[in-house]
Amino acid sequence: MTRVKRGYIARRRRKKIRLSASTFIGAHSRLTRTTTQQKMRALVSSHRDRGRQKRDFRRLWITRINAVTRKNKVFSSYSRLIHNLYKKQLLLNRKILAQVAISNKNCLYTISNQIIK
Repeated sequence: MTRVKRGYIARRRRKKIRLSASTFIGAHSRLTRTTTQQKMRALVSSHRDRGRQKRDFRRLWITRINAVTRKNKVFSSYSRLIHNLYKKQLLLNRKILAQVAISNKNCLYTISNQIIK
């Protein structure tokens, strides 16, 4: 019986998996079965944490805006500020408001004056 040389397709597939798992520690970067499992787990975690990251940043922005509005007595609370922003149709998202609240407090005062008028 003659010797059969295997093709390159399976090797190429395993090599691609190993390249994506090259930063993993121990057997997770060396053994084919564990690398595929770890890669699937990493993809699941990244998918889940993309949504969690959006949620965490929104919470951070809300906390920053609330702290500045209460400290400097711009409004009594964050919810009143947002409610009046929507009432006056000043469409500023929370990310921009948080940046303004931290870096330039005078600009926040002018925004609040626009709301009050």
